[in-house]
Amino acid sequence: MRRLDTQSPDFSESLKAVLAERGQQSGSVVEPVRAILADIRERGDDALCEYTERFDRLALPADKLRLSAAEVDEAAAKVSPETHEALALAAKRIRSFHEAQLPKDIDYTDEDGLRLGMRWTSLDAVGLYVPGGKAAYPSSVLMNALPARVAGVSRLAMCVPTPDGVINPLVMAAAKLCGVDEIYRVGGAQAVGALAFGTQRIAPVDRIVGPGNAFVAEAKRQVFGHVGIDSIAGPSEVVVVADGANDPRLVAIDLLAQAEHDEQAQSVLITQDPAFAEAVSAAVERELETLPRAEIARKSWRDCGAVITVQNDDEAAEIVNLFAPEHLEVMVENPRAFSAKVRHAGAIFMGRFCPEAVGDYVGGPNHVLPTSRTARFASGLSVYDFLKRTTTIETDLEGLKKVGPAGARLAREEGLDAHAMSLSERLK
Repeated sequence: MRRLDTQSPDFSESLKAVLAERGQQSGSVVEPVRAILADIRERGDDALCEYTERFDRLALPADKLRLSAAEVDEAAAKVSPETHEALALAAKRIRSFHEAQLPKDIDYTDEDGLRLGMRWTSLDAVGLYVPGGKAAYPSSVLMNALPARVAGVSRLAMCVPTPDGVINPLVMAAAKLCGVDEIYRVGGAQAVGALAFGTQRIAPVDRIVGPGNAFVAEAKRQVFGHVGIDSIAGPSEVVVVADGANDPRLVAIDLLAQAEHDEQAQSVLITQDPAFAEAVSAAVERELETLPRAEIARKSWRDCGAVITVQNDDEAAEIVNLFAPEHLEVMVENPRAFSAKVRHAGAIFMGRFCPEAVGDYVGGPNHVLPTSRTARFASGLSVYDFLKRTTTIETDLEGLKKVGPAGARLAREEGLDAHAMSLSERLK
């Protein structure tokens, strides 16, 4: 774990080194993914079944790739009533927040008499990718499916790998809550290819959303343009801005909550209190002694973590903006005032009782967020990702008389005579 201090002579160079590490992608999977996608595109279900047997150790005939309603019901029934109640609460809150995002159409007549408008329409079909490797995430089902449903998407096709044929009950329960009944037991780059290009039994979609490993991320990168994607997500990350009034152990746990995701996750503490920084660092080491995923968290913390000591809020906020973190926790006396200084963050969690895990599960806003400093130009998943804008223009001759001559002149200046004539001939 690196320690940085804004008063150190080498602070700028040290910070640049930490920032430069984020977003670095290995090119080792580019060619294997390209080959898998080409194979899926050429052979469809046959290739999909072969890759499923090879990578998930599951031999399936093509007509069994899709889970039946009975299989989904049987798996979902294994979820305890208490857990199902928690899922339902999360779903209710997520749906409510995304319903509040729904935009309104525009329709008005301007001063020249042209009627202008913009209307929103949903995508027809969306593919949901749900990881099924190291862990299964029913929260990802809720966060990806519910905004699409709220937007009005009529078809949701979900792909989730089931290694060794094991179906995760929580994922099935979450899918049922969201009304997703088209579920395929396939994963990896091959699942992305099937959703993008279609196979004999899987119809193609218009957009693919959901997290995955390096192969899934690279596959989404390669199919982008043929279909839309949400983002190419990197390892998870959190920046915690905290003062000395906090419990060091709670801050340490929040840092480890990101570190336990995987070895490349990043957890950063920014504080004005050097003694508090030391206390949090010591608390992290103590928690690692008993944390179930300690091996993963310890490597993440030691290889990617950082503790940064600053002099004031302005320094802290500017460093946050340089990190442009996926998650930002603000645990200071006036978190809203500090947050106003932040320009770049995927999601902000304000107050001493609002850990990032609230947003992962039950907060309401989406937990699919920009990583690897892409919050400088990108936003988290929302209803807007499942909607398209179409603009409209309507005018009669009187309106064309007011704007047409200027349009014709500009068209001629660009050397596009037919464009100009399409306007001027109507004005004769």
